Parts: sequence; C-alpha cells; structure tokens
Amino acid sequence: MDMAKFKAMFLSETEEHIRSMGSLLVEAEENSADSEGINALFRAAHSIKGMAASMGYEQMAGLAHHLEDSLDNFRKDGELSRSGIDRLLAGVDLLEELHEDISTDLPERDISGFMEQEPDAEQAVEENIPESSETIIHFLKLGLQENVVSPSVRLLLVLKQLEVLGTVENLSPELKQIMDGQDHRRLQFSLTTKLNEQEIKQAFQDYPEISELIFSTEPPPEENRKQDRRQNDRRGNGVTSGTVRVDTRLLDQFINLTGELVTNRHMLQTALGDQNWRELNDGLGQLEKLVKNLHGQVLKVRMMPVGSITERLPRVVRDFCRINGKEITLKVEGAEIELDRTILEEVADPLVHMVRNSIDHGIEDKGTVKVKVWRDRSHVQIQIQDDGRGIDPQIIRERALEKMLLSSKQAESMSDSNVLQLICHPGFSTTDQVTETSGRGVGMDVVKAAVEKLGGTLLIDSKVGQGSCLTMKLPLSVAIIKLLLFKCEGKSLALPLSRILQTQQVDRKDIITSGKQLMIELEGEKLPLISLRKVLRMSVPPAVEQISLVVMELFGRKVGLVVDQISGHQEVFVKKLPPPFDRLRGTNGGAVLGDGRVVFILDVQGFLERRR
Repeated sequence: MDMAKFKAMFLSETEEHIRSMGSLLVEAEENSADSEGINALFRAAHSIKGMAASMGYEQMAGLAHHLEDSLDNFRKDGELSRSGIDRLLAGVDLLEELHEDISTDLPERDISGFMEQEPDAEQAVEENIPESSETIIHFLKLGLQENVVSPSVRLLLVLKQLEVLGTVENLSPELKQIMDGQDHRRLQFSLTTKLNEQEIKQAFQDYPEISELIFSTEPPPEENRKQDRRQNDRRGNGVTSGTVRVDTRLLDQFINLTGELVTNRHMLQTALGDQNWRELNDGLGQLEKLVKNLHGQVLKVRMMPVGSITERLPRVVRDFCRINGKEITLKVEGAEIELDRTILEEVADPLVHMVRNSIDHGIEDKGTVKVKVWRDRSHVQIQIQDDGRGIDPQIIRERALEKMLLSSKQAESMSDSNVLQLICHPGFSTTDQVTETSGRGVGMDVVKAAVEKLGGTLLIDSKVGQGSCLTMKLPLSVAIIKLLLFKCEGKSLALPLSRILQTQQVDRKDIITSGKQLMIELEGEKLPLISLRKVLRMSVPPAVEQISLVVMELFGRKVGLVVDQISGHQEVFVKKLPPPFDRLRGTNGGAVLGDGRVVFILDVQGFLERRR
C-alpha cells in the first residue's frame, strides 16, 4: 500500500502529540505525582509509536517506544523524577527533530546516542561525574582549520560525536545546509549534557581539524538562527503544518451553502433571461446574504486558538529559568480566543521574544509574567505584562541622545509614552552588552514591524518599579479586510482601516509651521503633516482650501497623512503581489474593487523606511 498519501495527516497528528508531551512534562514539574498526567504522556508516546511504525519511520517509532517504556516505569513508581523529566524533554526535542527530518524529506537522523544514554551507560561515559550530577546546557562555537578538505563532511562527523555526548539544539547553520555540501567551517549550537566543559574538550582532543572550541555563557545570537524558525526554536509554533482539522458540521454548512448558491445562480439567470428586474434585484440581495455567510464560514476554517502558540511559552520560561537561576511564574489567560492562522504564524516568534525580554531584562530574580488575550470588536489583543523593574524613560532619553536619535530639545519635550516607543528603533538597546534576549530594544523593531505588517499596532506602557506591559492589537483576519480608499494624483490607493485612527477635513489656514515641519492641531495635540504625494514622488498638488487628512501612527507617533480626496471604504479580498514585486517595500498587496479596478494597499511606514 502506498502510504505517502497519509504523510500529511501523520505529520499533523504527530506534531499535536509532540506539543502535548512538551506541555505535559513542563506541568509535571509542578506536580510530579499526577497520575493522569503520566497516563496522558504514555498515551501520546504510544500513539506516536503506532503511527510512525505503520508509516515505516523506524527511528521515530523506536524513540517513541523507548520513551513509552520510561513512562511505563514512572507510571509504576507513581512519580516523575526531575532527572526523568529532563531526559523525557530531551527525547521530545529529538522527536521534534525527527518530525522535521520527515517533513523535509530528509533521512531520519541517528538516535542511537540518545538511546544508549541509559543511567548505566551514562555512568560509564561519565566516570568522573557523581551520579547526582544534573544536566547542563552549554553554548558553543566550533571552528575548523582553514585548510580542511570537505568541511561539510567533517562537520557531520563532529555532529555525530556531539550527539553521543548529549542533545544538540539551535544549530547554525542548519543541518540541511551542511548536508547540501555548502562550504561551512563554523558551527554554533547548544549542547544539553551531563559532561562539564573540560570533559567535552577532552572528547575532541583527537580531532586535529578543529581549530577552536569556544564556550559561551549566552545562547547563540538570534540573527544567526533566522533562516529556519522551526529548526532553531525546537518548541514550534503549532501552526506550521500544511493541514487543518475541520469540524464535520462546518463541512455540512459548506455543502448547504453551495447548494443555495447553485439555486441562486439559476434564479439570476432566469430573471435576466426574462428581464424580470424585480426578481433579479431580489436574487442579488439573496446572493449578498449567501456570500456574507460563506465569508463567515471560510473565516471559521482559518481560525485557530491562540493557545496553539502560547503552549510553547511554559517550556521557554522553564528552560530560561533552569539556565539563569530565576523563579518565574507564567500565567496565560484567554488562550481559547481564535485568530487567523496566518496571523498566528507571524506573531508566534514576536510573542516568544517579548516573553523572553520580560523574564530576562524585566525581572531580576523572581516574578510573574502574564500573557492575556481578549477579543475587542474586530480585533484581538495580546498583552504581555510583568511585575519587574519596568523601563526608565530617562535612561531611554540618555541612550537616544548618545546615539543621536534625538536632539536635547526633542528629548526634553517628548512625553514618556513617546520615549518608550524608541525601544523599537532598529539596534536600540539600553545595555552595553547585546545578547539574544537582554535589553528590551534588541529585536523590538522586528516585533513592531511584524505587528504593523499585519495591520496591527504595538502599544508599550511601563512604570519604574511596577513592571512593563506590551500589547499587540491585531485584526482577526488578513485575508478579507476593510480598506479606506482615497485618491492621489488621480490614482486610487488604499490603507487598511485598522491602521487608521480617524479622517479629517481641515482648513489650510489652520496649518502651522514648526521650523521646516508643517503641523496641525487636532483635539489639543499637534500632529506633523506628511504629504503622500511627496512620499510617492508625485507632482506638487494644486492649492486648495480644504485638506483631506488620514490620521495614523507612524514610527510610534501620530501623524496626519495628506491625500487629495477620501473616496470611502470597502471590504476586499487581499491578494499578495507576484514575485518579484512582493519584495518591494511600501506595499502590502493589492485588491480588486467591485467595479473591477485594481487598488494597491500602501505601507507608508515601509516607504519612509526605504527612503531613510
């Protein structure tokens, strides 16, 4: 029997079981004697074993069987030991690596090193280590001699030895690149093992091709691991699978809607043939209701609970605390709230980054991080709040002055809330030593860009000594959205309605000048004016008495975008631009309007960043 057709289903179900095992093991640290939790872990391992065996994936089936045996022993003892949880988590990570191999059509990696690390075998390897020695996570950089022939083959041999010593994670470059024969002579990775630094060095003393083996106290920098999110962050975001499960009742509704649409089409054709305008008008009204209903059902198919990305957070917090000796309590509320799967894919990494920032830079020794999700009309808000030291606006001002991002006059006049937005400036940090997670400015520009790309906003609030609060305000869907339509030099353009705070008609005489900057005062607040014609390098518009403004937020502050004429708003289906146009900054796709016109959806901040 050809099992290839079942591969997608196998990957989807296995991924769910692996994620479930990771979450259950983290929970087991709080209640190691939870028999139901141990039983649930056993069932998940048993399911993976059965599915992998039936598909012919021997390494995964063998590893799942091994974990199943370990869990059966713990089930008989009635309790999971701490070292047992560490080993099971390492096994779950290895299951995820095997899942990655299978999904990318690579041969399953060798797991014999992990399988042989039973307590007795580990004791033989680690003769000089006490039996009670705990697992250590080492962060290493390894380099080959410049004159080494076939460096990719040498690196694969080194990796094989490393897998005997422990579990390799966060590999950069990724395994696929090395196996493709690319000329890499450097490795960065983390090694989970019971061996100390000296013993690891001793294991590689007979490898003359290695020029350096450097131990670090910090994880590999994030920029070195961006090429493959799933390979680099073993926790997975839970929404990368190419398949989704759909409730059969929802499928039944699709069938019913399809039948009604077919009937409606015949009704319209008959009315048009008989020139019965009344029937035609009624048919169009019914068609509008059916399409709206169909739209709602399609959105339901695309929706997934936020829990599919928050379930990775307990493991992130747990691993960080083990490495850094902190005590962090993570609380998650509203994980059942649903969002478009495309949005979840985009915000999964920013969410992890913000939580890491809170536990690393925000909280010193002990504290709580709270992730709260709630629905707000047509938006969903995801809030990350900690009870740590908070962000001091004065320190931000001082660092901004050092980096010449602000003049002294601007620093004095800028409000604290606007100053906090500076942490999203590319490369901005309040710390001198930049690591993967330290400093709230490291990577916050990427977080903000990801949120705004989706048509959302990022809000930052903090009080010294009372913690910080970061909120992502996101649309429910990015496939079908409402646009504000306007004209500029006779051309129809659009902006997502979710990005716009308000529209306004102002008199030219109300415009004021501050230096070279034109400004307008609205509701007691002075807003700088930006001409869209100037941004798009169009001709200078003719002078008019009434000016159309679109008030929105750019680079963390409100601005008034000057357009020629506001045309209205419309709900549209967004289409991505084909290559190579999809690489142009300043556009977020296009849409076809009801009258057949094509309109481009602008990303004004992208335009301005490109010009900068």
